Amino acid sequence: MKKIKETEKGFYGCYWPCEEKESDVAIIAMLGDDCEDHVAKSGARWLHKKFGVNVLTLSPAHKDYSHHNLPVERIGASIEYLKSKGNRKFGIAGASTTGMFALIAASYYPEITLTIAMTPSDFVMEGFYQGKRDGMKEWPGEGESTASWQGEPLPYLPFAYRHPEYYQKMKDDAKKSKDMLVSRGVFDDSEKVHPIREEEFIKVERIKGKLLLIGAEDDVLWDTARYIRRMEERLSRLPHDCEVESMIYEHATHFVFPESLLKEMLPVGGSLFVGLFKAGRDYKKECKEARIDIDKKICMAIEKWIKEK
Repeated sequence: MKKIKETEKGFYGCYWPCEEKESDVAIIAMLGDDCEDHVAKSGARWLHKKFGVNVLTLSPAHKDYSHHNLPVERIGASIEYLKSKGNRKFGIAGASTTGMFALIAASYYPEITLTIAMTPSDFVMEGFYQGKRDGMKEWPGEGESTASWQGEPLPYLPFAYRHPEYYQKMKDDAKKSKDMLVSRGVFDDSEKVHPIREEEFIKVERIKGKLLLIGAEDDVLWDTARYIRRMEERLSRLPHDCEVESMIYEHATHFVFPESLLKEMLPVGGSLFVGLFKAGRDYKKECKEARIDIDKKICMAIEKWIKEK
């Protein structure tokens, strides 16, 4: 695949034009820890093979999965860059924290007419850092949001725990449940201590076009099924232009990737990857069935979106 790496265009990312056929449709894909790591490249390759679209992969910085005061404007800069490359139609996709960021970005930029949010939250999270600090791999930012707009942090749900209790809570919960990592308790406790205010919710009613919300009841990182239902309820009472399609599965873990995308990422060992979560080990069949269904529905939605004028 041809790669054009950009670091001084208002964003940090890689542009992967589809070489198989000429296209004026582009998807901004926020997958992986870096814009050119294996997961990001696999996502771009999958989108090329399946749909023949151009892809822009984004990350905060080089091999940086920290999220603190990331400018939403980097998506606006990405769109302008994609326009300069001849693209006229724009989608965005994210998973986990970037699923949240995809929703935020789409709520600010009406040019985005396809939003795919896998295991998202419906609120802006407090900013966090990843690395090594006092034996902990992650810690909250102090007074920082995950995202910013016009130089100001977006209002956010503050974590109930500070460093080092924040990550220690995750480790303790993971040990009890035999999961790779568990942060659901952190988020549940945070809502108990600080009920989410209106200004902290993502304004999903401002999103245009097709909106896909995907999650599982057995997600142990956060209660994404509840968050998706809250977004459905919000849209039911507020005027909006988007066409929302929710996919909530009993068993699918935090890795709600389409089955064919997971195979692109990991031709061998995909089930072992999902097995990092206890539910992935206990409900292998159900998790795979969910991923196959997700694959079918996402592919249908993208194909329909591409054909629409």
